[in-house]
Amino acid sequence: MLKTENDVSIRRYIAFNILLITVFSILIVKFFQLQIVQYNQYKEKANINSIRVESLNAPRGSILDRDGEIIVDNAPTYALFALPNVITNIDSIISIICQLINLDSIILSENYQKYYNGYFTPVKLIKDLTFEQISRLEEHNLDLPGIDYKQIQERHYASDINGSHFLGYVVDVDKTNIRDIPNANEYSYGDLIGWSGLEKSYEEYLRDLNGVEYKAIDVYGRIIGEAHGRNKILPKPGKDLVITIDSKLQKFVEELMNGKRGCAVISDPETGEIFSFVNSPSYSPDLFTGVTISDEWNQILNDPNKPLLNRITSGLYPPGSTLKMITLAYILEHRVISPDKQIYCSGKYRFGNRTFRCWNEAGHGYVNLDKALIESCDVYFYNVIQNIPLDDWAELCRQFGFGEKTGIDLPSESYGNVPDKKYFDLRYGAKGWTKGLKLNIAIGQGETLVTPIQLLTYINLFFTNGHTKQPHFAESLGIKNVNIENISKSTWDRFNNLLYRVVNDKKGTGKTANPHIEGLKVAGKTGTSENPHGKPHAWFIGYAVKDDIKRSFVILLENAGHGGDEAAPIVRQILSYIYKDSNMENNVKNVIDSE
Repeated sequence: MLKTENDVSIRRYIAFNILLITVFSILIVKFFQLQIVQYNQYKEKANINSIRVESLNAPRGSILDRDGEIIVDNAPTYALFALPNVITNIDSIISIICQLINLDSIILSENYQKYYNGYFTPVKLIKDLTFEQISRLEEHNLDLPGIDYKQIQERHYASDINGSHFLGYVVDVDKTNIRDIPNANEYSYGDLIGWSGLEKSYEEYLRDLNGVEYKAIDVYGRIIGEAHGRNKILPKPGKDLVITIDSKLQKFVEELMNGKRGCAVISDPETGEIFSFVNSPSYSPDLFTGVTISDEWNQILNDPNKPLLNRITSGLYPPGSTLKMITLAYILEHRVISPDKQIYCSGKYRFGNRTFRCWNEAGHGYVNLDKALIESCDVYFYNVIQNIPLDDWAELCRQFGFGEKTGIDLPSESYGNVPDKKYFDLRYGAKGWTKGLKLNIAIGQGETLVTPIQLLTYINLFFTNGHTKQPHFAESLGIKNVNIENISKSTWDRFNNLLYRVVNDKKGTGKTANPHIEGLKVAGKTGTSENPHGKPHAWFIGYAVKDDIKRSFVILLENAGHGGDEAAPIVRQILSYIYKDSNMENNVKNVIDSE
């Protein structure tokens, strides 16, 4: 037998064995680290790859009217989701989906980018899919790996009232709007959140809290059952919100204002509860549910009639003659002139080289304070405003709530504008304006701007002799009292008498507001505010009472004409509806009681 000599040196042999031992030692240590030391960590990672976390949605709280009728609730709808960890080519998948169910691929692509929040987090692609669309997708599910669908809750408008400007709307949380959410860490992409109106103001009350369930999946991302060892977290539904709106009255006023441009708001003058809140024109309350077509959105956005504008809280208008009580209140409280002093109205008033005209071009003849308000004589106010310091007049306006937010429980409200000396100095320069500007503000024109909701609080203060509450839709601990302490009872009484005569005297400018219902007392003030964009705006503000039913109201018709001719007849129809309906209900109650 032939033998060969072993040429390997003992050093190389030892070095090789040391290397071998070292390698195996490292492997043993690494295996020990993976299997023992870091077992829990890698087990969790393995579970993540085999477990899908799915959100469980509960219904958002419903919104009900004062009688418990549902205005807004929830309805199930199908939503389509993409699973990024399963999908290899999202563009190809979106293309297949759009061909199957006839959708715009741009919408799905944009939604994927908006709602993408991680490799293992489902992304909402589209919602409000029909059963037919879901069926088509299900037929081709093998061609759509990583695409899933499920039922979610969507806002449903159960009532036939509109109410979009006070109800508001919800949106899906996404990459863009989450920056504007104060407590953004409490929301996930795709969650519903109140974005305007009562939906936003009472978000914490109405919102639901999502739950979580864990599903076991295979290597292809398909659900194979429940994940063991993971407890489901149940969702919590939102709370129902009962508001002060009277749906029947709301519907009646909506129909009354249909085709007009303006607004109407009706409240309880003592409690501040709002019974009707109508902006016209408006938009469909379900505009922001589902997919909003860009053409439809642009049409509404560019509509010159501004259907998206909440005129009641955000519209700014000259108040016209409705503000004349401010001037008279100052006169009565500070004895600037005698209320019985007669001032002659020829239909015009000369100041410097300008002529200011009364709305009654023929003139009112001799008028005192009472007649000036009942017949709304402008010349009287041109005269008396010169005796009132501008800053004092402005301060009294602020006491009545002008230039400030009312605090209504809606998320958006304008301040308006009350001009004073500082304002005119900044706008025109310290010597760039004259007392002639006071003539316009005396009759609610010029730089004075108010919102209809401010006028509602204003008229409520007259009804209650200076002690009312913030206007509101829902009862809460945050409702504040609104008080004026420095006006005497005799002044309040005088105003209530005069406002009654505005409606009930033969020459009262508001006489067309009176429905002549037995036992019903109606008081109010007309207003006609000039504007540079056409006919003047027509105002009527006031209140009515019969038995225990008290209502206050503000009506505005844009570019409609005179308040007494246009706005006051709207009030008459509203009061006829309120008080004739209440008579019928009382008669029915009396019959039942007698039986």
